[in-house]
Amino acid sequence: MIIGYTAGVYDLFHIGHLKLLKNAKGMCDKLVVGVTVDELVKYKGKKCMIPYEDRSEIVRCCKYVDAVVPQEDMDKLAMCKKLGASYLFVGDDWYGTEKWLNYEKEFAEAGIKIVYFPYTKGISSTQISKALTAVRNKKSQDLGDLK
Repeated sequence: MIIGYTAGVYDLFHIGHLKLLKNAKGMCDKLVVGVTVDELVKYKGKKCMIPYEDRSEIVRCCKYVDAVVPQEDMDKLAMCKKLGASYLFVGDDWYGTEKWLNYEKEFAEAGIKIVYFPYTKGISSTQISKALTAVRNKKSQDLGDLK
């Protein structure tokens, strides 16, 4: 059985997330997805709009996902080893960076291949969040103008 692993925050789930999960499932028998816990998101200096439990359930309900695990740290190699994963799937926005070139060597030594999938241009949870904030601010201004 070929096991694949990918991880992410999955806040404001969008088509880019779905494409990555679909492509990943096409390369393995069992796809395990790490969903970043709220504490780790905060550690990275960000804030989720959707709490961990809800994000995990959204990802779990995707037909391409076989299991969801909490991502409590950034050590994807340790998680892949724990799961017996043959593949780590990530977006290609990381491809060729010094950090990920080093990861490729470490993963290869462990017999795990990193597969990069095309990053969905023009869509991200950060962009969606900024757009929602802008709409909310505009709506607040418009309501203020009515007073």
